[in-house]
Amino acid sequence: MKDLFDLTGKVALVTGGTHGIGLAIGLILGKAGAKICVNDIRDDKLNICKESFKKEGLDVYTLRFNVTDEKDVDIGISRIEKNIGPVDILVNNAGIIKRISILDMAIADYKQVIDVDLVAPLIVSKRVVPKMIQKRSGKIINMCSMMSVYGRNTVSAYASAKGGLKLLTQNMTCEWAKYNIQINGIGPGYIITSQTAALREDGHPFNDLVMTRTPAGRWGEPNDVAYAALFLASKASGFVNGHILYVDGGILANFGYVKGENDL
Repeated sequence: MKDLFDLTGKVALVTGGTHGIGLAIGLILGKAGAKICVNDIRDDKLNICKESFKKEGLDVYTLRFNVTDEKDVDIGISRIEKNIGPVDILVNNAGIIKRISILDMAIADYKQVIDVDLVAPLIVSKRVVPKMIQKRSGKIINMCSMMSVYGRNTVSAYASAKGGLKLLTQNMTCEWAKYNIQINGIGPGYIITSQTAALREDGHPFNDLVMTRTPAGRWGEPNDVAYAALFLASKASGFVNGHILYVDGGILANFGYVKGENDL
């Protein structure tokens, strides 16, 4: 059974994996034996990432490149291939969100979110997949979202990108699954990260919404998502393709759930 989740010798790239969910995924894949590579556009975040891996007794190869720039991606992936090896596992995690109403959002802001959250996964995937095809082996994990299937106020650009990423994941599957490449997505629910700290305070309306409508009755932990990534990166998911795995405590299954009413 251990062999199913053993990633020893595999090279994994987690884009934007310097903090939060991306960092948790990198650490879990590293503990499973993978050689972890992490990129970002800020050196300070890359340095913090190194320290996080060091505390866990793990090595990480960090490098700076912009996932929205094709030339920069080519340079970055070439460095990984030269110094670590061809990418076996790609986690398209880098992403941004701008919480602005549609009427107030500048088109430039909308395009930036689309570029980072939707176009970049295509750019990076196109760069690494030829060698996966040559080896007849590979894993691509796209970080989707609950917004891949529904919208909310002020997240039009993010939801547009994540909805597109869901369909991009399925189209990648249609073209690349025949080469023994598994392409799947993860849709995190509401997760405990630095970005959600203010929302999780007792009495905050959004915290009340999450706690009352999530059947599991709690916010998710970064490792909840990381364990799902380990499954999708491992041999155990060898016939799982084009799937979006929602790690959300059941909120999508029963968005009308209210804590206390359905517990009998």
